[in-house]
Amino acid sequence: MQMRYRILIIEDEAPIREGLVDVFLYHGYTVETAVDGESGLAKALGGSFDLVLLDIMLPKLDGFAVCERLRVEEPDLAIIMLTARSADDDIVQGLALGADDYVAKPFSITQLVARVKAVLRRTRSEKETAQHIQLGAQAELDCLNLSGRCGERRVAFTRREMTILQYLHANQERPVSREELLCEVWGYARNLALETRTVDIHIAKLRRKIEADPSQPHFLITVRGAGYRLQTEA
Repeated sequence: MQMRYRILIIEDEAPIREGLVDVFLYHGYTVETAVDGESGLAKALGGSFDLVLLDIMLPKLDGFAVCERLRVEEPDLAIIMLTARSADDDIVQGLALGADDYVAKPFSITQLVARVKAVLRRTRSEKETAQHIQLGAQAELDCLNLSGRCGERRVAFTRREMTILQYLHANQERPVSREELLCEVWGYARNLALETRTVDIHIAKLRRKIEADPSQPHFLITVRGAGYRLQTEA
């Protein structure tokens, strides 16, 4: 079942606030609202939200103060600030205080929804990215330091190799296609004619590092017709 994200909209202008509620309900989000900075901050701190859409010009407590407080109290909460089109200083200040993104008013609804999806995807990926990966009793990987142990061997990884392992680890309940790896790890556009051989070469190199016998892999498994899956138990 797809995750149902919870969004808090802190906006004092009723037509904008109500329009945003309709849009995000239509797109499958759970939505709550607040009409000023003070009540919005209280809701955000007590509501287990995934993302806050935060207007800057708010009564009682402005968006900058709310953003600054949320960054201290809820460092993993995604924040998108809504700002006047010409207010470059507002944009700079909001990002400096820890906002993940901003959208200028008047804004395109399509663009706003796309920005929300992108920020949620990025923050979810950051939360799920492993810093340490254990593969049975055979291999232990230190993702931050690009190093690990396979049996008695010490091994070093490139950043690309470790990112592949982290992505497979975050999606270990399913096989991941070569095309998906090229898009998500290499950053290639999905509409390109992608050359998947480069993925196979990296997988072969990884098997030589993490498998006791690369010709009979126990952890980095090929799923015929579907791609690769990382199996953490031998």
